Amino acid sequence: MTNPDHHGYVLERMAQLICNFDLTKVSESAVNLSRTAIVDTVGVTVAGVIEPCVTNLLRTPGVATAPGICSILGTALKTSALDATFINGTASHALDYDDFSQPMGGHQSAPLVPPLIAIAEERGLSGLAVINSYVVGIETEIRLARGVNFFHYDIGWHPTATLGVFGATAAAGHMIGLDERKLAIAMAIAASFASGIKANFGTMVKPLHVGQCARNGLLAALMADAGYDANPAALEHKQGFLNTFNGPGNFDIDAIFENWANPIEILSPTMGLKQFPCCGSTHPAIAMALKLRQEESIRPEDIADVQIMPHRRRLPHTDNPDPQTSLAAKFSVQYAVARALVQGAVRLGDFEGDAHFDPVVRSVMEKSRAFPHPDMPDDSPEQFGAEVIVTLKNGAVHARRINSLIGRGGDYPLTSDELWEKFSDCAKRVLPVQRYTEAFELLNQLERVDDIRKITALLSA
Repeated sequence: MTNPDHHGYVLERMAQLICNFDLTKVSESAVNLSRTAIVDTVGVTVAGVIEPCVTNLLRTPGVATAPGICSILGTALKTSALDATFINGTASHALDYDDFSQPMGGHQSAPLVPPLIAIAEERGLSGLAVINSYVVGIETEIRLARGVNFFHYDIGWHPTATLGVFGATAAAGHMIGLDERKLAIAMAIAASFASGIKANFGTMVKPLHVGQCARNGLLAALMADAGYDANPAALEHKQGFLNTFNGPGNFDIDAIFENWANPIEILSPTMGLKQFPCCGSTHPAIAMALKLRQEESIRPEDIADVQIMPHRRRLPHTDNPDPQTSLAAKFSVQYAVARALVQGAVRLGDFEGDAHFDPVVRSVMEKSRAFPHPDMPDDSPEQFGAEVIVTLKNGAVHARRINSLIGRGGDYPLTSDELWEKFSDCAKRVLPVQRYTEAFELLNQLERVDDIRKITALLSA
């Protein structure tokens, strides 16, 4: 390893910004947005623990067998911080119900919340410590995304994992107090841990990406703290992350640092919570289908043709006209739109068992076509648009279009009642009502909770 001029390499510059992060920037609004995202992530994690991608993982020899006091949420199991992060991280994305970000091209909170809760539980840290390190993790992964997307996303990488591992490392490193040198090393270790391809979308491996990147982020921070070394030029090296994952000329280092934390990324309107338990790329089309059904009183038996036109980037992983598993149905815009048109809602139960073979829904899917919207350019700042056009058998044509719908957040937040409805719908799958009600109340004052163990105790089955 060469001896670089301090702070000269990309990771050293990032480490300096992370270690000197001005926590006075974490305003009341930033705390509120962070708290809501953490509450939401905890809810979907608890719900996901009974999904096959998690139960099969727990049956895998050697997984979650390490001793420790960290909770696998929604269960009575305790294990090490690394193993708890691995399982909780996988569970957080098991239902594809966790929040997502346009610039990241993936899910920003799932890689961060599991390791932060595990560290805080192991060390008896506060809710405010979790929030502050969460904000740092968000800043890191979104800033890096601004330097590599959308080429990185389009070529086939899963940014939730390939970029989330850096966010997890930054958040964990901030929480355990790594100095600039060790944090740069930790991020360099994370560069070799980065992985995840979109070819595995619609299978158990997609949520596994998140569990693995969350665990790897924590592991990288702990290894650096223990004295491991790595090349701080691991991002810009000719065979480093940027040139290997994106290729020469397909990234912008300046964009990583431009306006870093000014304003902080957690305040960005380009991040949103999910209303529907399926791939976020289907959500704009679902929302338009719901508007059509409600406002035009459309009945499934009257439908002759359905045209689904999302932004082009929403289609490569969701154009699936014949999903054969409940997990694949989460990545079928045809199924999601048909389900919305048939029942006027898209719920957790619509992606369980054989729900995706519902004959009425299938009849609408057979009349549906999905293709990129011709008037939504690739370079538009709005990447989450969609139009749905329904032609009825009597010849009537009804259409609804939205140019940008990145979940719920920013100017269109979930209300407290809506957040409770989603959290309780998730938590009731595995926890008694008294426990998850008390946990929700504590989570909603997270910045005032002096020990995170008060919450994790309530989230244990």
